[in-house]
Amino acid sequence: MIAALRRHLETIVLIASGLVLAAGGVLAWAGDDAAARWMWIAGTLLGLAFALSATVEAARHRRPTVDIIAVLALAGALWVDEPLAGAIITLMLATGQVLEARADARARRELSLLAARAPRTARRVVGDGLVEVAVEEIGVGERLLVRPGEVVPVDGRLAADATLDESALTGEPEPVERPAGGDVRSGVVNAGGPLELVTTTTAQTSTYAALVRLVEAAQAASAPFVRAADRWAIAFVPLTLALAGGAWWVSGDPVRAVAVLVVATPCPLLLAAPIAIVSGLSRSARLGVVVKGGGALERLARARVAVFDKTGTLTRGRPQLADVVPADGGDPDVALRLAASLDQVSAHVLAGPIVEAALARGLALTMPDQAEEVHGHGVRGTVGGRRVRVGRPSWIAGPDPAPWARQVRRRADLDGSMSVMVEIDGEPAAALLLRDPIRPDAPRMVRALRAAGMDRIVLATGDRADVAHMVGRIVGVDAVLAECEPVDKLTALRREGERGPTLMVGDGINDAPALAAADVGVALAARGATASSEAADVVLTVDRIDALADAILVARRSRRIALQAVAVGMGLSLVAMGAAAAGLLPPTLGAALQEVIDLLAILIALRAVLPGRLHTVAIPEEDLRTLAALRVEHDGLAPLVERVAAVADGLSTQAPDLAPVLALRDALETDLLPHERADEELLVPLVARALGSHEAVAALSRTHAEIERQVARLRRLVDGLDPVPAPEDVVELRRLLYGLYAVLKLHNAQEDEGAFSLAPARVP
Repeated sequence: MIAALRRHLETIVLIASGLVLAAGGVLAWAGDDAAARWMWIAGTLLGLAFALSATVEAARHRRPTVDIIAVLALAGALWVDEPLAGAIITLMLATGQVLEARADARARRELSLLAARAPRTARRVVGDGLVEVAVEEIGVGERLLVRPGEVVPVDGRLAADATLDESALTGEPEPVERPAGGDVRSGVVNAGGPLELVTTTTAQTSTYAALVRLVEAAQAASAPFVRAADRWAIAFVPLTLALAGGAWWVSGDPVRAVAVLVVATPCPLLLAAPIAIVSGLSRSARLGVVVKGGGALERLARARVAVFDKTGTLTRGRPQLADVVPADGGDPDVALRLAASLDQVSAHVLAGPIVEAALARGLALTMPDQAEEVHGHGVRGTVGGRRVRVGRPSWIAGPDPAPWARQVRRRADLDGSMSVMVEIDGEPAAALLLRDPIRPDAPRMVRALRAAGMDRIVLATGDRADVAHMVGRIVGVDAVLAECEPVDKLTALRREGERGPTLMVGDGINDAPALAAADVGVALAARGATASSEAADVVLTVDRIDALADAILVARRSRRIALQAVAVGMGLSLVAMGAAAAGLLPPTLGAALQEVIDLLAILIALRAVLPGRLHTVAIPEEDLRTLAALRVEHDGLAPLVERVAAVADGLSTQAPDLAPVLALRDALETDLLPHERADEELLVPLVARALGSHEAVAALSRTHAEIERQVARLRRLVDGLDPVPAPEDVVELRRLLYGLYAVLKLHNAQEDEGAFSLAPARVP
């Protein structure tokens, strides 16, 4: 009972003060002035006890507070026999406390949405049956069944295509389709039929558990909410006391001093600023950005220099298959199919991308037999009666690799790629090249940060200088610091801090020191949180870094509105204090006027609840569906694009084989060109509508035309070749194919950045 009263103390005081004030008014209207006076005295005493308890609590925590002014005003109202003024002040204080508590509770509800849905049990697949177990008992590599409507309990890899509701993590209401072999995060809801997955984390290290910890940290940081008034209390309290004392000394009338104290009750500070800041916390949470308290939100609003790590922030942080290089005479599709079949049971970080790439190419996978993970090397097993090993090149090729394997290693070094070797029946069969691609939304995010007021953007990474500078050039940063150890990032933050408040963005354990040292640390936790999330002030729970730019816009707008509310409210209060000191404003009228000023300041602050300008583009649902369908076609043509370079590589001036060229030409005309024409007809107008400018899509239209021109040139060249082409014709054919490949790669990057990045993120 006592605990419940404490939880609702502000509401109880508000109701009681309102009833007492109203009862006194009724009694005064009825002519019973004595009873009315006692009613208002009771209301004043209630407010005095309420304000005094807040002052004692602040003193106990050694925190400056303006509540002392309310205590003096209420005590002074009793002393000079102005109980009506005291009763009005009590109602004003109680109203403010209730509004602040409601705003704080609203922010907590936004932050607690994830924690409230945490799953407790899971269904483990055992033989031909299911066993329900606690999520804490789930290990890595187990098969789980998730029924329709249930929450996925731990991170895993899908055994078949699935339809998922990811709104709790991403905020996007539309269900998304995830392919077999794709990663699925805990916390999403199965929106389709029963799905099976192979676990890749435990419950304790899963995405959902990490996000729950982040919510708890954010709530701890924002409760109790440190009121913005505390920062101005040191200056405001002495000013008020000096003005009140001066009015009393000059006039000899203590009523003037009480009047000054009454109108000095600083509810614009007590209420307006917290309402605006808490509204910013709530709106940021809805964008998928958890800000750990009002202080972090204000520091985010003041940031002027951004320092980014590369891997997982400006890049995907998750490799994708870039190419399959077969051994002499090998079949790349066979090697990829067997490797992906074996990797279905592997929890290694490179296994998922290999499985996804095989499924994207339409390869039929089979479950392996006797699969065994060899720690630090790879995985081996039997697939369809064939012995397969997939893993490190040194494990497969040995200390003296074949010439093709050495060439693959050189190519991987030049491209900054990772290589995985495939062995079939004891013979090296192919090398799989994987690359961590740049996030399509990274360049847009950098431009959005500049538009939001960021003065300088720096890339600080431990990667090689050539790779780092390439990424920095593409996304558009101001400076690149490569081959950085954690201590080098700290040094860079101190140096950049001389230019203004710093913001550090990272997602790895090695980023935790820099995140803690920056004025604002921002961590990415869309695929699970690490030490970086614990050290950060701001955590992105969606797999879009451009959400950071929106969070900065929200933070700056909330801070700006808070300052506007404080400036208007306190400015009017200072004017009223001057009038009260001059004897122009009696205490009762001053209390009523202060209530009007408070309401005006609160109304100004409540503007922060309304949606403000964001850099994110709003796209209608019909256009989003069109964009998703074109994206599927776009991704499905990636192997055909790589095939252009592979065919060019295979051309030789000595006895050239034109059969691959003829097959490629037909595939380009039947598969690629129809897609590019559909892009011109559907994608280009869609993006122009979203961005509000046809100039923004002029480059896309130009490359569509160039692709069609190059394919037409290829047909004319091939049709005009002799059965045994001359060497110079082969050279020209190879040159044309390499040129077409370059145009296609550039065009795909343009579409990823300028068109498909406008859609909600697709977390693999």
